[in-house]
Amino acid sequence: MIPLDVSRPSDDTDPAETAEWLDALRGVIATAGPERARFLLRSLEDDAGRMGLDPSSAPAAYRNTIPVSRQGPYPGDVAMEKRIASLVRWNALAMVVRANAAYGDLGGHIASYASAAEIFEVGFNHFFRASYDERPGDLVFFQPHSAPGVYARAFLEGRIDESKLANFRRELGGNGLSSYPHPWLMPDFWQYPTVSMGLGPMNAIYQAQFNKYLMNRGIKDTSQ
Repeated sequence: MIPLDVSRPSDDTDPAETAEWLDALRGVIATAGPERARFLLRSLEDDAGRMGLDPSSAPAAYRNTIPVSRQGPYPGDVAMEKRIASLVRWNALAMVVRANAAYGDLGGHIASYASAAEIFEVGFNHFFRASYDERPGDLVFFQPHSAPGVYARAFLEGRIDESKLANFRRELGGNGLSSYPHPWLMPDFWQYPTVSMGLGPMNAIYQAQFNKYLMNRGIKDTSQ
């Protein structure tokens, strides 16, 4: 039997009824297995939604849909990736701070990238695929305020030099970095404009829809 780690809410008005529901759930797991229990829980959640309730609105801890026993080993070098992420965070911070120290009002949204750095690094290290030979690369709509982190990583990769970092948000002379992702300003770096905020997610949805259209009409293989 799988133990249920259930913390009783302080506002439980009928503990006996709660115990009956939990006992029933334990019984289903014991006799029919976890998959049956998950099906019943999903069915309850669906019905609750149809009756006007929103089960997902209750505060809850992060929920992992894959049990630890089924998780494979991390495919990368965790220590190395943490080191790279630390360097990228530092370079992004230094770039923005130096720009503001020189001009005072350039800004740079340091916290946006710092809070999402781990997600970005996992994407760069294990998911995002560049174009090569005849294979088109992935289409990535970057969160715009996280641009300093993308620039900082590109610096570590040797794709941009330090003089460009020194000209963050000062691209009029041709040797700077644009505030946000925009291929008109940096055609060899960014794929899509993602500002104003919200433009990126909407464009990503419509681009995915258009990719399906190209695939279904036999115009282009966008399956990968």
